[in-house]
Amino acid sequence: MADVVLVGLPGSGKTTTGRALASTLERAFVDADDAFFDREHVSVQDYLRAHGESAFREREVQALAQALSGASIVATGGGVVTTLAARQLLRHELTVWLDCPDEILVTRVLDGDRPLLDDDPAQRLSELRRQRDSLYAEVSRFKVDSSGPLDQLVLQLRDIVENAQASS
Repeated sequence: MADVVLVGLPGSGKTTTGRALASTLERAFVDADDAFFDREHVSVQDYLRAHGESAFREREVQALAQALSGASIVATGGGVVTTLAARQLLRHELTVWLDCPDEILVTRVLDGDRPLLDDDPAQRLSELRRQRDSLYAEVSRFKVDSSGPLDQLVLQLRDIVENAQASS
């Protein structure tokens, strides 16, 4: 079981925040996309282009389960919540939903390789928000605004983790 699992839309800061939190807490960090690469020997982007989203989501659950068993801090892919099996795994974890305004998400994703965002990231992120927000809410114990400074976000998450450990 992980200490904390980060979920949220693309650009919400899951990987950046997860790495910083793991460093602060001196814990192991795994990005689920890296776990996917380790299992499949191909990047998420290349797999999506070759096999499509449906096939990817099936494999993503396996990578998530592997990441949850081997790390304290886990950053998921943005769409992991779209499969029931993944949501069932996440319900048993201290899952935190990182969220920020769409304008910030768009600026953060423009430099990356994001096949599911198509040619209009702003419109696609808006669609993804409508499709996924209720799913993030379903699996998350906390929702945290990730639009501010990274150091403040890490402190907030550190407090969440430490309080959860103290109460269990």
